[in-house]
Amino acid sequence: MPEIKRIGVITSGGDCGGLNAVIKGVAREAYALGIESVVVPHGYAGLYNLVKLDDVVFLNAERVSKIEASLAGSEAGHSRVKISKIADPEKYERIKEGLRKFKIDALVISGGDDTGSVVVDLTQKGIPCVHVPKTMDLDLQPYSVGGDSAINRISVFARDLKTTGMSHNRILVIEVFGRYVGHTAFRGGVGAETDCILIPEIPVDFDVVYDHMKTTFFARIERSDVKAGTYIIVVAEGLKQASGEMLYDESIPPDAFGHRKLTGAGKYVRQQLEKRLKSDPAVKDFMERTGMFAPGVYEVPEVREVTPGHLVRSGHSSAFDVNFGYKVGAAAVLLLKEGKFGVTVVEVEGNHIRYMPTEEAIMRREVDVREIAIFESLGTCFGRQPEKYEYELIEQRSHIDRHL
Repeated sequence: MPEIKRIGVITSGGDCGGLNAVIKGVAREAYALGIESVVVPHGYAGLYNLVKLDDVVFLNAERVSKIEASLAGSEAGHSRVKISKIADPEKYERIKEGLRKFKIDALVISGGDDTGSVVVDLTQKGIPCVHVPKTMDLDLQPYSVGGDSAINRISVFARDLKTTGMSHNRILVIEVFGRYVGHTAFRGGVGAETDCILIPEIPVDFDVVYDHMKTTFFARIERSDVKAGTYIIVVAEGLKQASGEMLYDESIPPDAFGHRKLTGAGKYVRQQLEKRLKSDPAVKDFMERTGMFAPGVYEVPEVREVTPGHLVRSGHSSAFDVNFGYKVGAAAVLLLKEGKFGVTVVEVEGNHIRYMPTEEAIMRREVDVREIAIFESLGTCFGRQPEKYEYELIEQRSHIDRHL
């Protein structure tokens, strides 16, 4: 196997927390091994255009010291480009020519399932790559850098919005990223102690949501000495209606990877609740009983949707993601050094570096709905009739048992 003397670093797909720690982990581990590292800017678009660049940024000690690992986003930049879709029959040779131009022997590529699919493609074309899992959606098989940061930010936003909800006696619906899975909505919502969490893995029965909202919200206000209360719903953008259909923006064509733009989940939930509030005769009695009713002006509680959007993936990284990013970035270099290409770093634990084939790592991992029932027993609504938590007791005698 040819010696690796220079590594290119690529970040692709969406921005998130922990990516700068990945870059620094790659650069510093490479430096410790006497290997140079450089930035390939703009994700896969930059890889395709590498041959046209005049120079690349070397991740030497001075440049790396300017990268703040605790900041979200990526110093290497991003793009959503699928190499195989580029309208150039010579695209792979052009990429190889660019790598030769800058004497780049191998690539560390950090991204999600779409990015990983290109890692598989490039490896099959003879370009040595190692994949570092990155997605705030947490839909890969291993943990992905960025997930913990997003969950923490969702929790903070949902918790903070309770003050607005309490001030106005509003029902607030917070729509968050996550694409086709509900990991971030689920964990973020639980972290903020929200009342209702709607995820793609459970098609929503809005009658159940309404009944839970009505019972919880009404009782909360009536118990209050100042008759104040709120009800908070976190909904994943990939919300499924009872029919199983997601909500797409039909005016926007699919991206390079075939994904439609998910939009309107928060609005849809708001409309479903408003419709039921307006048709429920018990609402007028409640409004009058609590001193809120104003004929023709304020006859039902307000429902508002809030969409933090990219705020949940911006700002600062969690300490967990910085730790994880450093470790998996360094591990990616060691995997390249050992000739392990087309693989995804899973974890660094003690002196074990765990990895798996990238084509397996990028298979979609959904929320395990068997766990939902335990939170339903604690009072959280998930848009279905609560189910009994079925559990099995397993004794774990020592930490190492997990790996035997």
